[in-house]
Parts: sequence; structure tokens; C-alpha cells
Amino acid sequence: MSNTPHTLGEEFPGKLDTIHALKAQDAGFARILEEYDDVNDQIHKAETHIEPVSQEHEATLRKRRLMLKDAIAGAVAAS
Repeated sequence: MSNTPHTLGEEFPGKLDTIHALKAQDAGFARILEEYDDVNDQIHKAETHIEPVSQEHEATLRKRRLMLKDAIAGAVAAS
């Protein structure tokens, strides 16, 4: 979804080259990126009522996205 907010480019401006390099070098990091995109898409679908979920489930998804974002930020900072 091109109009989905919280994409990695928005969340990590100027860091996409680093993220792509880490993704190519580290399969675990690549999985984190895939999960981030998946969770972010689920949140977007819930927010736009494409696939409504309970408030509790949406809150759980938001917490998961934040944890994944923290993991990505840590890897980017360490590189």
C-alpha cells in the first residue's frame, strides 16, 4: 500500500540505504523488516476499516510495531 503511513522511509529518513544494506547482510534483520511491514499494513487496514479489529487487538498491533521499530532503530544505530 503506497499510502500506508509509518513506512520505513518516513520513520527513518535518510537511513534507507543503511536499512537495505543491513537487510542484505542479515536474514534476521530482514525478517524484522518483513514483520514491521506486515504489522504496519494490518494497522492501516484496521484504521481505515478495511479489516476492522477490536481496540485491544489494534493496541497490541501498535505495541508490536513499536517494538519492531525499536529493533530496527537499534540495528541502524549500531551499524
